[in-house]
Amino acid sequence: MTGERRRSSDPTPNRAWNEALDALEGDVLAAEQTLARDRAEEIAAWGRRSTDWIPPSGLGPLPDDLRERAARLLQHQLAVAEDLVERITQSRKQRDVAARMNYGPSRPVASFIDRGL
Repeated sequence: MTGERRRSSDPTPNRAWNEALDALEGDVLAAEQTLARDRAEEIAAWGRRSTDWIPPSGLGPLPDDLRERAARLLQHQLAVAEDLVERITQSRKQRDVAARMNYGPSRPVASFIDRGL
């Protein structure tokens, strides 16, 4: 019991985890702001991110008193990720439809017919 108490009251793991969770929350809020601005290219950029989050070294196990915060953050991340995927998919569909639409002739069309008499 004493070891467990000392671990949960030790501020170092909590501080490191709080900083990591703060950084993740910042990313989620930035993604939400991007969605709110409704700029297709910015939204698409989130879809092109190719790096996964890598926990800082030496982070250790998640302290029990931060589990609820981490769980809420995870749910928030999943909701925002779902919104991003939906918006990216919509944008791609719109782009595909626009590409297929014929906005004008692809070759010159005669504007008159010259008939020989």
